[in-house]
Amino acid sequence: MKKTDDFTCMTKGFDLDQAMAEAERCLLCYDAPCSKGCPAETDPGTFIRKLRLKNVTGAIRTIKENNILGGACGVLCPASRLCEKGCCASGIGRPIEIGKIQRALVEHSWTRNLQVLEKSAARNEKIAVVGSGPAGLSCAAELAKEGYGVTLFEARPEPGGVIRYGVPSYRFDLDFLERELADLKALEVEIRCNEPVEGQGGAEKLLQTGYSAVFLATGLWGTQRLKADTGQIGGLYTSVEFLASLRDQNLAQVRQQLAGKTVTVVGGGSVAMDCAEAAAKLGVKDVHLVYRRSFSLMPAEKEERIEVLDAGVHLQLLNQPVDFIVNDKGDIQGVKLVRTCLGEPDSSGRRSPEAIPDSEWVLETDIVIEAIGNQALADSPQWYPNVQVNEQRLVQVDSDSGQTSVAGIFAGGDIVRGPALVVEAVQDGKIAARGIMKYLAGKDV
Repeated sequence: MKKTDDFTCMTKGFDLDQAMAEAERCLLCYDAPCSKGCPAETDPGTFIRKLRLKNVTGAIRTIKENNILGGACGVLCPASRLCEKGCCASGIGRPIEIGKIQRALVEHSWTRNLQVLEKSAARNEKIAVVGSGPAGLSCAAELAKEGYGVTLFEARPEPGGVIRYGVPSYRFDLDFLERELADLKALEVEIRCNEPVEGQGGAEKLLQTGYSAVFLATGLWGTQRLKADTGQIGGLYTSVEFLASLRDQNLAQVRQQLAGKTVTVVGGGSVAMDCAEAAAKLGVKDVHLVYRRSFSLMPAEKEERIEVLDAGVHLQLLNQPVDFIVNDKGDIQGVKLVRTCLGEPDSSGRRSPEAIPDSEWVLETDIVIEAIGNQALADSPQWYPNVQVNEQRLVQVDSDSGQTSVAGIFAGGDIVRGPALVVEAVQDGKIAARGIMKYLAGKDV
């Protein structure tokens, strides 16, 4: 399989002129359905109206005041099923490309060095944010704008969470991320990397060391596995391990390790698509993607499914992995599969896969990447032992405020929702920031 294009750079988006031309197609709806369709309340109806009126700075201000990660969301959001889905322009043609306009405006602000966010007078209270993914960054920005001192604790070497370590560079490059983070740093948020808040009661101890409130946004860095105990199998990786390796400044080494190899990705969601397409772009021999349901029942976005086909990935649909084939050296040689058919709908609303008797076969492969779902780390409840969690180790919160069962501790993002969209995590951070401010003001949350 041939390397298809530059792995490290994103596709160029709209320039300002293209964004303005696209905005001219907007029907300027009074009660804009696009704004209702944005989970993070970025309000595209307003920023597109301002752009049409040539108020470029005002349009940028609307985006960044509502969404500190407006640029990232413009790149990564499945806009076609969110803000663009209800676009009234669809009735006379195609929906406005809102995500591309949003990205273009944010990039223009960086080109012009426009600082559109203002910071209120400093307050005495300090807030700790644990985790620097989208939810943590959003909460930190909302609180910092209101003058609160915010310290953001990150266990990894660099901030960004899943958008740094879980998305390939060709979809979202590091230069773009650093510019987005610069907008946060301008609000004087203190970011402490390589400082995990873990161990027995680590998060709760922050309340005893001068912080008035804590926001938990630790994300989901554990992975579901095909087999509970795989031991040390050579060539077997989790999606977290594989995608993070592509971000750790060792792309050339990964490319060399995969050269001439056959890679098999197990899963049908967006992460599986990223793993499969990334492997294809790295120039491996072949990439197979194994999924137990049909193409139309894959949880990944339609555009993502089409992209992996365009990249040359072979789809092994209606196949369920049941075991790994390992050689004498302990290295992967293949995946044992059983063919499936679709039965009645399950709790997800999708038809459930049923194994076909006597249909087992082996797919030969050198590398297997498991992308069948992320979960909370096994020891994560120990970090906040008095905070209520469910059987999946997800933190339980009040949906209107982000408040946990412990006064002063709030939470949001994937550690609450399970795997979700960046834009949903951004909104969780905003909701929690409002809840924290009410809590600090002595109001009922």
